Amino acid sequence: MNKTLRTILVAFVALVLIACSFGGGIAADRLLPIMQNPTLAVNPATSGGTQAQSSGGTPTDLQSLFVPFWEAWNIIHQQYVDQPVNDTKLMEGAINGMMQSLGDPHSTYMDPQTYKDATSQLAGSYAGIGAYVDTNGKLLTITKPIPGSPAEKAGLLAGDQIVAVDGTDVTSLDPESVRQKVLGPEGTTVKLTILRPGQTDPFDVTITRATIVVPSVNSKMLDGGIAYVQITTFGDNTASDLHKQLGDLMAQNPKGLILDLRDNGGGYLDTAISVASEFIPSGVIVTEKAGDGTEKSYSATSGGLATKIPMVVLVNAYSASASEIVSGAIQDYGRGKLIGETTYGKGSVQNWVPLSQNEGAVRVTIARWLTPKGRTIDKKGLTPDIAVTLTQDDIKAGKDPQLDAAIKALTTPQ
Repeated sequence: MNKTLRTILVAFVALVLIACSFGGGIAADRLLPIMQNPTLAVNPATSGGTQAQSSGGTPTDLQSLFVPFWEAWNIIHQQYVDQPVNDTKLMEGAINGMMQSLGDPHSTYMDPQTYKDATSQLAGSYAGIGAYVDTNGKLLTITKPIPGSPAEKAGLLAGDQIVAVDGTDVTSLDPESVRQKVLGPEGTTVKLTILRPGQTDPFDVTITRATIVVPSVNSKMLDGGIAYVQITTFGDNTASDLHKQLGDLMAQNPKGLILDLRDNGGGYLDTAISVASEFIPSGVIVTEKAGDGTEKSYSATSGGLATKIPMVVLVNAYSASASEIVSGAIQDYGRGKLIGETTYGKGSVQNWVPLSQNEGAVRVTIARWLTPKGRTIDKKGLTPDIAVTLTQDDIKAGKDPQLDAAIKALTTPQ
């Protein structure tokens, strides 16, 4: 990859169960070219430790430090009962363990397939059951079925927890491993055992995986002359699709606009800036603060189509990263009120760095981000101006009190 792409997704949630494999979610991230620094190569050194290498192996100044690593490597190859061992898996496990040792849930290793799926996810086409999931808890949890997806048709709801896959108990596995088991090619079936909040007994659902196309922008005119725009992710085509759809909406002279960012886990940073710029005419949208204290700000670009129309933003606990950057900027500038629930609180910035030999990528936290007023929302989220909850009973009854509150806020004289 020879092009730097900056992204802001959430490293927690809102990733579709797609056909291959895909890690939990993403956060204020960047995709970077392959690093040219020396890398730790798979090196079958002698039992005494490492061997010096002219290139690609353990750097000379680190050879003493890595003696225990190569000792462990050789012990596995010489003494482990089930031979031969998979060297690639050992290498991937070592990188994974190194990232986990940082104690940062957003600094992670993505194996080759996970990385491939992660970078293609924002294109908006998936093969799977069609559900957004949270991999941060004890159990893999559905956060939202995609409308029209096999998951929705099977009756899955937000909050459903997967306790078994194809009859095998998975409660002792980490949620990411469970997510991997749910994945599979289009046309294949998977039986999920679901534990639903409020119900005592789990139940089974059998779902046929399918290719799911998810547009990132949906819009319509509501009764009363209110424009409604929903953004589900900040992907490849989001900015252009939003601009086109806003043009169509604004041509109808709406009285107000609702921006729905609920369940939106994030996306590209450039896209977030473009989206915010449709509603904010000028000024800083977000500032990154590195560990050494240096800061870099990103400002709105000109040409926004909805910079003056009264607006509100719908958010919930699964609005994260890019969603929080846009929402935070709109709130700070007083462009519109946030309505709903406190957002997720993903306020850190990561680099996605592809590894050589197509061995996936590492994602490492390199900064925190701040709203235009200098607020940090990491682990705190954005507090809505008007708090409104959306319950499972509301969903079952086809009600949306958050949307109702947004319409009321725009139509009630101030």
